[in-house]
Amino acid sequence: MNTTFATATSRSAMHVVWDWNGTVKDDLDDHVNALNATLPALGGDLVDRETYRAKHTVPIPAFYARLLGREITEQEWLASDGAFLDHLRAQPVRIRDGAVELMTALHEAGHTQSLLSLCPHDTLLREVEEAGIGYFFNRVEGRTGPSGGTKAAPLATHLDALGLTGQGHRVLLVGDALDDADAAHANGATAVLHTGGLHHPTKLAAAGHPLADTLAEAVALGSRLVADTHLVCV
Repeated sequence: MNTTFATATSRSAMHVVWDWNGTVKDDLDDHVNALNATLPALGGDLVDRETYRAKHTVPIPAFYARLLGREITEQEWLASDGAFLDHLRAQPVRIRDGAVELMTALHEAGHTQSLLSLCPHDTLLREVEEAGIGYFFNRVEGRTGPSGGTKAAPLATHLDALGLTGQGHRVLLVGDALDDADAAHANGATAVLHTGGLHHPTKLAAAGHPLADTLAEAVALGSRLVADTHLVCV
């Protein structure tokens, strides 16, 4: 797909908030393996990619409950989350094909970009540095509080720090999870979900959110939706 964009004006400039895990970072298999490293200690069976994607949900303790058929205790959650993150941190960072070219095209067209993730902030900074793409983003923000939450409140804080509070009509969030879309809608922004990430495409489609099979298609669709929303709001 063509990844060139018309030069943005002050009225048409869009801000893209990228999700990290499962979206910009191509790490589905890493997540499946990390989860399987934690399940035996909880009495759970190992899962494959399809099961992971079909049952994945946020907050993550609810994901474990779906897999185990029971709620996990606070102690089990802390131990499992720690083991899961340790496994992920040991894996090399792989950026999804075409992401750098797409971000370059957005930047050159005058659109702005940032990165928001629920992974630990220090981990996110290290991985973005390893990937060498930090220069694209006006802000890179990971989780600094307890794990297991949703993205709506962090997105509100993120947009406020960028000076975009009340300007959700200019914002496109590209993610891979239902929680990404819920967070965007809670903040008046547009979301397009990428089907190659941590959530199964069938589940995403059933929720009725705009979907795309590649990041380029997601941004192309999202830019049209943002433009339509912008026309209504101005």
